[in-house]
Amino acid sequence: MSVSAIAMMIVFIVVLWGGLLAAVLNLRAHPEDSDQE
Repeated sequence: MSVSAIAMMIVFIVVLWGGLLAAVLNLRAHPEDSDQE
């Protein structure tokens, strides 16, 4: 693999896992109310 391909792969992995981590932290800070009937 070329250097640019490896760099792009690392960037996209960081973006995906960073987004997942941000979503988890956002849900922990502001939990959704579960439907309590």
